[in-house]
Amino acid sequence: MNSTKSITYDVFVSDPPPHNDGLLPNGEPKGGSPVASTLIYGSEDAVLTDPAFTADQAQALGDWVGAKDRNVIDIFITHGHGDHWFAAGLLAERFGARVVASAGTIEQMQVSVALRPSLWDKAYPGIPPAPITAVTVPNNRFTLEGHDLVIVEVGHSDTDDTTVLHVPDLELVVAGDVIYNGAHLYLGESVTVGGLDPWREAIDKVEALKPRHIVAGHQNKQLDDDAQRTISETRQYLDDADELLRTETTAVDFFNAKIERYPNHLARTVLWAGASAIYGLREHPEEDVGQILVAGWL
Repeated sequence: MNSTKSITYDVFVSDPPPHNDGLLPNGEPKGGSPVASTLIYGSEDAVLTDPAFTADQAQALGDWVGAKDRNVIDIFITHGHGDHWFAAGLLAERFGARVVASAGTIEQMQVSVALRPSLWDKAYPGIPPAPITAVTVPNNRFTLEGHDLVIVEVGHSDTDDTTVLHVPDLELVVAGDVIYNGAHLYLGESVTVGGLDPWREAIDKVEALKPRHIVAGHQNKQLDDDAQRTISETRQYLDDADELLRTETTAVDFFNAKIERYPNHLARTVLWAGASAIYGLREHPEEDVGQILVAGWL
């Protein structure tokens, strides 16, 4: 928990739900990645970010938020991946809140909805109905008890049209999937933008905001939210990935090499999904990219 000038933030990390089936190459059962939701709050009102994606997660997160005894006025979504927002409708109804996102994020939310039958609902049980009710706000800005909350569009990270939420009065960036913290990065969609450099450019945009604190969308909840460390470690992970993509010839080799370098990172299923997509496209460049990306998760 951190506070300044009458507003505060706190973070709730939802454990990943069980994966419906399948094993990773090392024999571990498939899973997911923990999702961090940030509650920014003042004396009366609050804004919640990225409220995860299953009904069980929504219940636990909602109970945690409810215990803060604040009026949740807005729920902000950083990007379109369903694991960050499919539960938004349940929480918006529970708290009477508005759902806010950038125009680009709303477009990507539509992509995730379209993928539910072939991907999300196949991989994970318990996802509620998730109509898209998000709205944009003028100039990508809204407020909490007089404090500016700024939606910053940073481009491609692990998906297109990513944003972060900058809270200048807290020196805070809620980074969604631009910055990770102790969890494997999802690299699969780099195949749609020619590699990892667009993600590096997104990190540069976050760093330019000069935050002291970063809440990574996927994180090990035992770690702190130091901005300098999390930025540096995310960059290093991308650099290591590029090195291993040059030297490892198969997805399994890449998967094993990454685990050797990052033995304590969470979310190995995410690592495998990305590796499967990148090497799958290398081996079958004639196939549909979207189908290859989906297959990596199943």
